[in-house]
Amino acid sequence: MAATVVRYLRSVGSPTSAAAPEPEPVDALPRPDLRAVGEDERTPVGAAEFRAVLGNFASGVTVITAPPGEDEDGPAGFACQSFAALSLDPPLVTFMVARTSTTWPRIARAGVFCVNILGAEQGLLCRSFAVSGADKFAGVVHRPAPVTGSPLLDAVPAWIDCRIHAVHTGGDHLIVVGRVAAMGAAGEGEPLLFHKGRFGRFSD
Repeated sequence: MAATVVRYLRSVGSPTSAAAPEPEPVDALPRPDLRAVGEDERTPVGAAEFRAVLGNFASGVTVITAPPGEDEDGPAGFACQSFAALSLDPPLVTFMVARTSTTWPRIARAGVFCVNILGAEQGLLCRSFAVSGADKFAGVVHRPAPVTGSPLLDAVPAWIDCRIHAVHTGGDHLIVVGRVAAMGAAGEGEPLLFHKGRFGRFSD
């Protein structure tokens, strides 16, 4: 299943394609069995310890969005902490998403996405995209990103419009690589930071 998704996404994201092929249905991948130790061995790192230690790493926060597909009521989006620049030549970025995400298949079918980098005052906006099963775009002002048409959220400090370039498996997550098609920044404002389960900001 993972190999099929990767092949599909690479074909959709190919910059040499004149037109994207008709998308195939993509379902959320099941959570794999990731045990690296035997049943009679002690797990080297527990989930609680893993989260507690990694929570010391502060990061920015983004909202990943994609346009609606056929027979879909509206666009897709989710809050994403695990985002990073990947390559300058060619320009690539990456984000990680849980294999069990119900939003990811919609982004995969679209074959494109926009990274909305959130500002210090947009904590509530982030929380609205972190919930499951709700209308995440209710009351959210947005416009189409210039190349892909993915939702570009109002008043974000920066945005990156991308086509899906590749997808790799990474344990219980998928590593999504996007090829940058357009981008922009307001050039001002502080970023929204996430540290130890809380939002924060720079202070002098």
